[in-house]
Amino acid sequence: MTNQNVKVDYITHMGSDLTVVNAARVSFHNHSEELDDGDMRLIDYLARHKHWSPFSHCHVQFRVKAPIFVARQLAKHQVGLAWNEVSRRYVDTYPEFYRPEEWRGRAANNKQGSEGAISQQEAANAILTELHGKAIGSYENLLSLGVAPEQARMVLPQTTQTEWYWSGSLYAFARVCQQRLDHNSQAETAEVAGWLDTICTELFPVSWEALLNHTQGANDNAHKQ
Repeated sequence: MTNQNVKVDYITHMGSDLTVVNAARVSFHNHSEELDDGDMRLIDYLARHKHWSPFSHCHVQFRVKAPIFVARQLAKHQVGLAWNEVSRRYVDTYPEFYRPEEWRGRAANNKQGSEGAISQQEAANAILTELHGKAIGSYENLLSLGVAPEQARMVLPQTTQTEWYWSGSLYAFARVCQQRLDHNSQAETAEVAGWLDTICTELFPVSWEALLNHTQGANDNAHKQ
């Protein structure tokens, strides 16, 4: 799944809604062969009362492509997740850069948010184009001088695209989406979370809906920077 700048690919997963049910029912030495209405009510109960462990028996793996400033926000989510990223210590391929589809203005009532489109879109695009040209020129010049990629990369801006494998439990990714789909989250970060939401809805329709419906307190400590 992709647009011009962000890409989220499903790689693999383990488990199903039935996995969640049976992880919970084993406490009473019970087991379900097929998901029924009672099982769906159980899943909702588990999510509503924050019984997270049954949801952690389901896992998903993605490969994500996004700009560095988005990756650094998402990397703050650690619990229940594993992250392995392309390293420019080792590679010196031609960098790709992120370009927003629209430049937003500063939010009037939120020190760290944004709202609405600015009027000077072309001027903002010109500034970014100039920056990218200087950055790639400086990067290639440093490499041509024999500078190691691990040092040459310091001249690349936060708009440089990066890629990573992201794996973790269903519950952990639900926490990511509960926070990053919040209306206070940065739009570019919410775009990645939106693709995670779409994929997990297809894989675990009952469990995912239950987890995201019961968000009371989920955003209390959200990372919104």
